[in-house]
Amino acid sequence: QVQLQESGPGLVKPSQTISLTCTVSGASIIGNYDGWSWIRQPPGKGLEWVGAISGSGDTNVNPSLLSRTSISRDTSKNQFTLHLRSVTPEDTAMYYCARDPINYGGMDYWGKGTLVTVSS
Repeated sequence: QVQLQESGPGLVKPSQTISLTCTVSGASIIGNYDGWSWIRQPPGKGLEWVGAISGSGDTNVNPSLLSRTSISRDTSKNQFTLHLRSVTPEDTAMYYCARDPINYGGMDYWGKGTLVTVSS
């Protein structure tokens, strides 16, 4: 059973950095077939793909967030981390991590999500 768990601060001040970690169990983040994504949903709005890291460590980020976003991983802990810099209240959202298998056409396993609020 694949499980993903997001962790990180629930409240961040404007201009600071959101750092969220996804811990994966039941599957390895290293490999040729799975990607690992971050998705967010602002209150009252739809889902927005933030970015992903592949099993080989390559990253791909939503162009609208590219200048402020990086994704890293710790293979020894089977974790991957989102860093979103210079945040504003518009970055307030539920943040989810998910597995994105190659050729699957979507995400098959999701974390429960964590709410991040950007406010002074």
